[in-house]
Amino acid sequence: MKKLPKQLKNVLFTIIILIVAFGVSVLLQDVLTIQEHVTTVFVFAVFLVSLCTDGYWYGIITALVGMLAVNWAFTFPFFEFNFTIPENLLSAVIMIVVSILTSMLTTKVKRSEEIKAIGEKEQMRANLLRAVSHDLRTPLTTIYGASSTMIENYESVPDEQKLKILGGIKEDAQCLIRMVENLLSVTKIEEGKVKLIKTPTVLDELIDSVIVKFKKHYPTQEIDLDIPEEIVLIAMDAILIEQVLINLLENAVQHATGMTKLSLKVYVIDNKAIFEIKDNGCGIAKERLETIFQGNYEKSESLYDSQKRNAGIGLSVCATIIKAHDGSIHVENNKDGGAKFRFSLDIEEMNNEQ
Repeated sequence: MKKLPKQLKNVLFTIIILIVAFGVSVLLQDVLTIQEHVTTVFVFAVFLVSLCTDGYWYGIITALVGMLAVNWAFTFPFFEFNFTIPENLLSAVIMIVVSILTSMLTTKVKRSEEIKAIGEKEQMRANLLRAVSHDLRTPLTTIYGASSTMIENYESVPDEQKLKILGGIKEDAQCLIRMVENLLSVTKIEEGKVKLIKTPTVLDELIDSVIVKFKKHYPTQEIDLDIPEEIVLIAMDAILIEQVLINLLENAVQHATGMTKLSLKVYVIDNKAIFEIKDNGCGIAKERLETIFQGNYEKSESLYDSQKRNAGIGLSVCATIIKAHDGSIHVENNKDGGAKFRFSLDIEEMNNEQ
């Protein structure tokens, strides 16, 4: 079901609050014979509308409608408008002032939140830019050095060495391509340029595709798989989730110094599919655990005990994609060494459609 436009939501909320306020006032006057609190009910209605809607007009309209309702239905002479009574005019003024003041306060708070969100977004972009500058430097330097060696010493370099150098250039070029793809993915998703298309995806097929693509770059790296035997369908954008899994697996290979075991486990709990990527490497510094998905990078810091620096972009991409799927992602160090990345995807939607 498509989300209602914001203006329609505001209108519906205003109408519902006015109806409820009128009903409560009728209850107070006719059933409980309480007359003096009717105006208070409509003042509270004005406060709620002003607090929960955008701008000033909804609160002011509620104040005017509330004033007319009190004057017509709950003030003698009943079912007639009488604006000569000072109490009625005072009630109208109070409700309008309440609506204006509340709207001013909520508008100010909302603007402050918007400014804060913009600041956080700009900080994220600055962090990504800083990560990009460091992540691109190593492969570019390697490519430049290798190609210069080939050009300057082409005749003297043995064919076997040439193939090795060209293989290194190819590997670093592929690394750059993946970094650029990651960067494009995270920026497009954050800017709303990519619309997620969730389709029923069989878990086995997803994992098979991930392993095949991963093995193209790391043919010797073994992965211990642990996935459910039964068929599991998950609503997801399969291409993006593949990217998350490959990023996390590559992240372990590139940065988990001393790793001898890499595992991928998937299980289902309470209509959620839980994905775990676990290694037995060097682990992650405690001060980095809270900010590891934010793209933060400082020269003196390292995600793992490794000199490679291309984890910043990939992990930011993972967090952005999982967030876009309304999922959650988390990282922690294992008690027996190494790190464990875990993310969850909600499969309740798919189950309800079946």
